[in-house]
Amino acid sequence: MDLSQLNELDLNNAGNWPWPVKLITVILVFILALGAAWYFGWQDQLDRLERVAAKEKDLRAEFEKKQKRAANLEAYEEQLAEMRQSFGSMLRQLPSRAEVSKLLDDITQTGLSAGLEFELFQPKGEATREFYAELPVSIRVIGGYHELARFVSGVANLPRIVTLHDIVIEPVSDGDDLSMSVTAKTYRYLEAQ
Repeated sequence: MDLSQLNELDLNNAGNWPWPVKLITVILVFILALGAAWYFGWQDQLDRLERVAAKEKDLRAEFEKKQKRAANLEAYEEQLAEMRQSFGSMLRQLPSRAEVSKLLDDITQTGLSAGLEFELFQPKGEATREFYAELPVSIRVIGGYHELARFVSGVANLPRIVTLHDIVIEPVSDGDDLSMSVTAKTYRYLEAQ
């Protein structure tokens, strides 16, 4: 078959075409059909499939994360109960407004029982923080090394929370005694308004 015979082919009589021409025509029509299907339908579906597969991966990761939380929910609830109990016991260690003066007396009594001489005991203004108030007290005492240590230990063992800050210990010029300047801070829980 040559090229002149291709010009004589009748489209209305495709059944009488030679086998090689029929085969090439079927292959071309098949390729065109595949190309049209890809362009008009399959490409969008594949893009959508990729997006859905990525979303499935994210949802699966989120599900596994939530599943782990749910599996540990009982442990978290127990931990929360322990934290609430611990917070309650710590809250009881903070003095109320009425107990602050008694606590300051306890600090003074601790120093006197340790054998210290008070040079300065000056409560400063209360500083309000987010959920608590802080009451600093400037203290200067004179005594021996062991008496200072007993005082610090006694303050640490008070039933209420008292912290010591800015500790400066210097020798007293006349004798073996030491002078300790310290800021004692006690804290008070601010009730919800």
